[in-house]
Amino acid sequence: MTGTLIGVGLGPGDPDLMTLKAARAIGAADVVAYPALPDTDSFARSIAADLIRPDAHEIVIEVPMTKSREPAQAAYDLGADRIAEALEAGRNVAVLCEGDPFFYGSFMYLHARLAARFPVEVIPGITSVSAGAARAAAPLTARNEVLTVLPGPLDSDTLAARISDADSIVIMKVGRHLARIRDVLDAQGLSDRAVYIERATLSAERILPLAQAPDPAPYFSLILVTKGSDPWL
Repeated sequence: MTGTLIGVGLGPGDPDLMTLKAARAIGAADVVAYPALPDTDSFARSIAADLIRPDAHEIVIEVPMTKSREPAQAAYDLGADRIAEALEAGRNVAVLCEGDPFFYGSFMYLHARLAARFPVEVIPGITSVSAGAARAAAPLTARNEVLTVLPGPLDSDTLAARISDADSIVIMKVGRHLARIRDVLDAQGLSDRAVYIERATLSAERILPLAQAPDPAPYFSLILVTKGSDPWL
């Protein structure tokens, strides 16, 4: 008998926004794994810290943030090998993932490496998109409107084309791309309909008109845009 690989969605950051199922899975897990930037504390672990058993074995997956994909892929290879050892020993492994495991979630890279060999359970979590909209009191879509979610690192021409075709837009992973994204929205006359949200649900949360957003923005930031008749701001 092998253990079960459990992808646990933690939600956007506020521990109170974890689901009951996620909390139970973390508290029952023999092994808890989570990503962290090298030489930094894990944000994922900080969300779930009060739920991790004192006797649980912890696996830290150090994932470098680089433009090149190879260092991160090597980190997930190593992490998957360490998790596989625990699973083969019959121990359940809860992998902590900010937001939702399958929505830009780090868990999906481990899932791709391990799902063919071990039982898997995925516990969904509240995404930063839903949390940001709630905190900004900004309805995302209504009736037949189309919501488009875009990663900020997309090139400007692709961003412009996707934004042009959408009714409501969420731009994630804003970071150092903020000025360029703002230029794209300015060109389409949408900046006044855009709200910037940083670290949604955390104590350092900031919600601002796009014109007042810091440049560069932190990684945990997003922009919400609506083209409807009632702008959010």
